[in-house]
Amino acid sequence: MSQLQETNQTLDFFCDFDKIAANVAEVEMSLNTLNYLIGKDDLTKAVNEIWQRDPKVFEVLGILIAVRDEGKKPVVDCNGNVVLLKSYFESNSKVVDFLIGTGLSEIFQSRRVKNLVDYVFGIETGLDTNARKNRSGHIMEDTVAKLFRKAGIVFRQEVYSSEFPELSVLGTDEKRFDFFIKTPFKKYLIEVNFYSGGGSKLNEVARAYTELAPKVNSVNGYEFVWITDGIGWKSARNKLEEAYNSIPSVYNLTNISEFIDGLKG
Repeated sequence: MSQLQETNQTLDFFCDFDKIAANVAEVEMSLNTLNYLIGKDDLTKAVNEIWQRDPKVFEVLGILIAVRDEGKKPVVDCNGNVVLLKSYFESNSKVVDFLIGTGLSEIFQSRRVKNLVDYVFGIETGLDTNARKNRSGHIMEDTVAKLFRKAGIVFRQEVYSSEFPELSVLGTDEKRFDFFIKTPFKKYLIEVNFYSGGGSKLNEVARAYTELAPKVNSVNGYEFVWITDGIGWKSARNKLEEAYNSIPSVYNLTNISEFIDGLKG
């Protein structure tokens, strides 16, 4: 427990600007057309003019209020009816209702936004923060992969249990393992993760691996390995201790060298 690291976040953890730029590029032409609305006193007239040329450009309006799945997002309209958000983009009059109802009309007319492409870039940056939990796991996988490569360990990533008929003991559900390493003596199925914060997820993971490890280890020539780290485990110490006592091979980033040395030996 004293070895657990506080964080594995480097500066590139916070925002994936390549993904953000790609998302903006997909709607950039429509956004440039909608820039025509900025500063217009008669917003209804401006909307009608764009609608006559290309009504499809309004389909990107959802991102202006940080919503992606307009087709799945229900809202209550001015009549008290529940409708899908995308229904507001089906006519020019409804587009105007959308702009007024969301407050975008005031934003446009007051010129608080100068360029919708730049504005959406900011929105996409904010939405990208939702992916940080996944990125923390990917960073951990990258860290472990680098350690394996440095030690000259041959490995594969994202390997599914269906590749190994002898693992039928795992049941019909297909299980994906983060790493697979094969040596002349044993095949290792490896899971890695990192938790800088607590939560119920840690208890679920510890419980799942405690049940999974004995099944994998019961198959001759196979071993389950769990590499985890992060001070989030301090809030789930008991569950981690149970797993540690049940799973023969549990490592963190400090003592993973013991596992690697064993592979090389």
